[in-house]
Amino acid sequence: MISSLTPLDLEKYLIPNAKIDRAEETIPTCEIHNWSDGMLANADFFGHPKYSEQYLKTENCSRAFGERWQAAIGSWDDKVVIDIGCGPGNLYATIGGTPQVLIGIDISRGALEKAMQLGYTPILADAHNLPLIDDCADIVALNAVLHHCDDMVKVLTEAARVVIPGGLLITDEDPQRTAWHHKGLGWLVDEARKLFPLYWLPGRGHLYRSKQERALRLATEIHNRKPGDGVTPELYYRTLEPLGFTIELYPHNHGVGAELFQGNYGRSPLKYTLAQRLSGINPNSPEAAQSVMCIARKLVN
Repeated sequence: MISSLTPLDLEKYLIPNAKIDRAEETIPTCEIHNWSDGMLANADFFGHPKYSEQYLKTENCSRAFGERWQAAIGSWDDKVVIDIGCGPGNLYATIGGTPQVLIGIDISRGALEKAMQLGYTPILADAHNLPLIDDCADIVALNAVLHHCDDMVKVLTEAARVVIPGGLLITDEDPQRTAWHHKGLGWLVDEARKLFPLYWLPGRGHLYRSKQERALRLATEIHNRKPGDGVTPELYYRTLEPLGFTIELYPHNHGVGAELFQGNYGRSPLKYTLAQRLSGINPNSPEAAQSVMCIARKLVN
């Protein structure tokens, strides 16, 4: 396990005018003035002592997930890594390795407390307004984060700002709009599917969720609730290209590992194909893939 930064070491990554409350010594806390309903839901769910522990053990932790991320990163050993929306620390818990610095940003104190136990240096802050200086990280990661944020463009722009020239910005596990754009009978089938606890959210299946937990989790899914939600290629190209990034996009289903980069995006899970077919979506196409991984590299001037 890596060691968290000392307050003095962390200081060099913070913008000079960052308003940070250090009364809570273990987790530096940035001032957040406007909490949206979605932000509050994310803070509550991912900081919940039971739900966040369950999330850490059951989601974004599969072998395929780890292999996909390792192939995308190459290696983050001895590098400065910023994990935006780190939650309880799923990404590092799955990949491992020895980053030189691993800073975790989240708005949930409970989630950051768990991430800190894994070796993250935590900062409680809003992803829309990062307290970090420009060009400070070799790798910036946002896993299953963008669709939980009110303004996806703003969050991507902030993330891009802190990547060093030549560095990587990687996002993944955000719902691809074309896969979930159900229409007509397809929409009705998908809505009926969500009534059962086994399939309570697009892309997620659980047998044990309580009604309260399902409702709170759904409230966190700001851009994953209805047809037309989700990420598109245009989101990445229009946001990141003007900021000097080259972009590679990889639509994929969640069970795909490193083979994604050999052109295998996987098959749409059977439990979703009926709604897709009824909506005019070819379930065996890249457009039907659940998520998109974006690998963006900042050009060196």
